[in-house]
Amino acid sequence: MNRRRTELILAIALVGTAVLGLGTSIYALRRARLAPQAGGASADNAKVIRFAKNPEMAPPFLLRDVNGGLVSTADWKGKVVILNFWATWCPPCREEIPQLVKLQAMYRDKLQVIGASEDEDGPQKVQQFVKMYRMNYPIVMATRELIDNYGGVPALPTSFVIDPQGRVMTKHTGLYEYEVYEREVRVLAGLPVDARIETFNDTGQIFLKNAANATELPDVDLSGLTADQKKDALHRLNAETCTCGCNLTLAECRINDSSCPVSKPAANEVVKRVRAGQPEPEQPPAAGAPGAHPQLTQPQSASPKN
Repeated sequence: MNRRRTELILAIALVGTAVLGLGTSIYALRRARLAPQAGGASADNAKVIRFAKNPEMAPPFLLRDVNGGLVSTADWKGKVVILNFWATWCPPCREEIPQLVKLQAMYRDKLQVIGASEDEDGPQKVQQFVKMYRMNYPIVMATRELIDNYGGVPALPTSFVIDPQGRVMTKHTGLYEYEVYEREVRVLAGLPVDARIETFNDTGQIFLKNAANATELPDVDLSGLTADQKKDALHRLNAETCTCGCNLTLAECRINDSSCPVSKPAANEVVKRVRAGQPEPEQPPAAGAPGAHPQLTQPQSASPKN
C-alpha cells in the first residue's frame, strides 16, 4: 500500500512539474513574440522614420550594471540612446544583440546603447552571457520600478529610442532590421540620412498610459457612432480591464497587442452595448484608473500575459 501511495505521489509531482514547465515555456514564448517588421510594403515605406510629435522625457533611473558600474539617465545628455529591454532566454533578443553591438561600435561618439535584462537568475549569469556575445554596452538588471516606469514592457525585445535631449521619440517591440535603428540614430544625431520623417501623437504606441488619448483602436469598429456615443465607448474601453491576463485596460491591450484574441471581441462587445444604448455593467475600476484601489506589485513572472 505504501509503495503504491509513493508511486501515486511521484506521478502527481511529475505532472505538476510538466505543467509548470509548459506554463513557463508559454510565458517565455509570449513575451518573446515578434512584432511586425518595420516598413516592408514598399521601398518608400521602408525609408519612413516615425517619431512622436510631442515626445515625453525618458523616465529617470540610477542603477548599477552587471560589472558594478553606475548607469544614470543623467549621463545620457548629448547622445542618442537605445534602451533595450531583453533577456538571455529570448531568441529574438539574442538575434538582435549583434546588431546593437554593431551600432554601438559604428556610432560610439553619438550613441549609447543600454541593455536592461529581465532575467531572474541574477547578474552573474547575465555577465557570462555578456562576455560570450561580446556586448560592448552596459547592461543593468531591470527592476520592477524600471519596467513599470517604461509602461510595463509586456513583450521582449522592446527598445526605446531617446534623443540627445532625453526625450523618448519612438518604441520598437520585437525584432527590427539594423537599418531601421541606424536611420533613426543618424537623424537624431544630426547626420545625413535618405529617409522621410513623419510624426505621430502618442496614443499608447510608446507609453500605454496615453491610450486614453486614442480616438481609434486596432480592429475596433467605432464607425456609425454619434460623437457622444464614441466618447462613451472610448471611456468604457479605457475603464474596463482585459481578461487575457495582461492587467491592461481593453484600450491599452488593443494598442499593445492587436493580435490578442480576448480584447478584440470584448472591445467590440463594449461598442455593441453602446450602440444599443445599454448601460455600462458594474465592475471595479481598472488598475491605474481613477477610483481604483492601489494593488501590490507582483513579480514580472507572476502575471504573464497568456
